[in-house]
Amino acid sequence: MDKQHQPDELFNALIKKAALKQKVYRNTYDTLNLLKNAMQRLVTQYESLSSDQSKKIPFIYRDRNEFESELKFAGDTLVFMMHTNVFEIPRDHEVMKTPYIREDKERSYCGIINIFNFLSDSFKYSRFNDLGYLIGRIMINKDMHYFVEGKREIGFLYSSFGTSEMTQETSCKILESAIQYTINFDLLTPPYNDVKEVSVQEFISTVDTMQLRTGKRLGFKFQADHE
Repeated sequence: MDKQHQPDELFNALIKKAALKQKVYRNTYDTLNLLKNAMQRLVTQYESLSSDQSKKIPFIYRDRNEFESELKFAGDTLVFMMHTNVFEIPRDHEVMKTPYIREDKERSYCGIINIFNFLSDSFKYSRFNDLGYLIGRIMINKDMHYFVEGKREIGFLYSSFGTSEMTQETSCKILESAIQYTINFDLLTPPYNDVKEVSVQEFISTVDTMQLRTGKRLGFKFQADHE
């Protein structure tokens, strides 16, 4: 190719898109760290309680790695997991209809932090067949604006995307909402027919390694869980 005719438009497009995604990535990474700080603060506040009951019930933060953190309380564990890639919101998503996105399409590129709820015993006893639940996910864009998709207490209105900025205060509110939802999301007895048969291999295994799957909504379907 003639050096005098370099594809400048192509290079400019590449640099522009890459710079956008890098900014979204940094904002998402910073958001995860805000959530980690919020967890540490809650643990400090919980440890300051003087009741005998609180001392018997765990409330523990653990930094799993650069992109994951967990908060264990009572019998539940919340895991916050950042995806290292940047995504564009689908065209048919409700948030794409907002004036905020229409004014600047680059605002539709978001990083994602997933919020999973697991039973703490699933990790403690290495019950690898147990189920975890995605109870919410935080979407953060280049402006450090966010919206949350999730169940009841966790989900926010998409229309607020243009005004909702991620700060330490808002990260605390999201964390508290996730904890509140988890507290109300109880473990239900699985249907009898799903657990009445146990193989000899499963039976002779220790309780910790039995292949019987445990989950809060295993075998049940609730309309509320589909919202």
